[in-house]
Amino acid sequence: MKIRDILVFELTAAREPQPGRELQSLPLGMYPDVEHPDPPNKPTPGRISAMYVEVQCDEGLSGIFGPIDRHQAFVISNDLRQFLIGRDALATEYLYDLMLRLNRHGRSGLFMTGVSAIDCALWDLKGKAWKQPIYRLLGGPTRSSVPAYASMLGFSVEPGEAARLAKEYQQKGFQAQKWFFRYGPAAGAGGMAKNIALAQAVREAVGPDYMLMFDAFMSWNVAYATKILRALESVNPTWMEEPIPPERVSEFAKLRASTPVPIATGEHVYTRWQSKELLVNNAVDYLQNDPDWTGGITELVKICSLASAFEVPVIAHGHSLLSALHVAGSQSPAAVPMVEFLINHQPNKQFFHKTQFAPENGSIKLPGASGLGIELDDAKIDSRQAISF
Repeated sequence: MKIRDILVFELTAAREPQPGRELQSLPLGMYPDVEHPDPPNKPTPGRISAMYVEVQCDEGLSGIFGPIDRHQAFVISNDLRQFLIGRDALATEYLYDLMLRLNRHGRSGLFMTGVSAIDCALWDLKGKAWKQPIYRLLGGPTRSSVPAYASMLGFSVEPGEAARLAKEYQQKGFQAQKWFFRYGPAAGAGGMAKNIALAQAVREAVGPDYMLMFDAFMSWNVAYATKILRALESVNPTWMEEPIPPERVSEFAKLRASTPVPIATGEHVYTRWQSKELLVNNAVDYLQNDPDWTGGITELVKICSLASAFEVPVIAHGHSLLSALHVAGSQSPAAVPMVEFLINHQPNKQFFHKTQFAPENGSIKLPGASGLGIELDDAKIDSRQAISF
């Protein structure tokens, strides 16, 4: 079964305008007078769009994955498409290794995100070829559904409103929540106090034993992180995520040694080799690699095996959900205890899909369809346009 072509296309549709949401702490926040060129959570106009990649084979089958980002589409169109045409579409390990060796600057960052999207589409194709969900090809299912934590990106960080929402989502059946700090070092002591007030408010709302996590999106430095982690000890977080950029492995290890608050990172970590550096240096309590970016399903399975040898759980970042859900459904609950579900963002990510996956009483049922479980709904699509660069 040979790859005949690889297409990137964009779907668009009309919908009601969406309001902007609360901004999280961002690395550029170190410079308050510099506006982010494309800030997350900005208001969106009365249209929605999403890009996908499709791997087509000479026998008529195709694998699809998405939504993907524009930089992933660029890598696919310019570096990977022509290189992969004519190769065995079912040889996922071989193709992944070829892509990993293709670009001397390509073992992390934007190039790997393009590789990841292709790998996920190839697994979708493989599942369809064998008429099985991907988790079955990986050795699962290990359970019929996977717990999901409520990722509260974009919700208000005003303590009173955050406390109300935290209680609401606890009552909806979520066994854990993650909240996003708004302020970094540039906001000074006042911003730190607001961060701590948010954490204390949601803790009081959900009780002492409920799992609470917090995320700083690589926006702090070691001194700031050390102070706030000490202040958070009484809040008893399940983890503090990405207080600093993940490539600063020694600083992560220093932070972890300075506080009992567990430390997490991995969303912006690529391949098992970068993950290994965090593990062997005792720098993390949780890994959070995103299969959409870290190297696809092929690589995330390897990272899970590696992390399990260190007894460090993997809780994949929830960018587009399905690839992480299939991996979780193939792994021991001890190795992958839950997945992330972005409350505000998943409806947009799955807008064009016939079947949308969401937690019921805090868990997500594994897909029953072959492949990933993505089937585009033609009734929702106003236009489909091929993308090339």
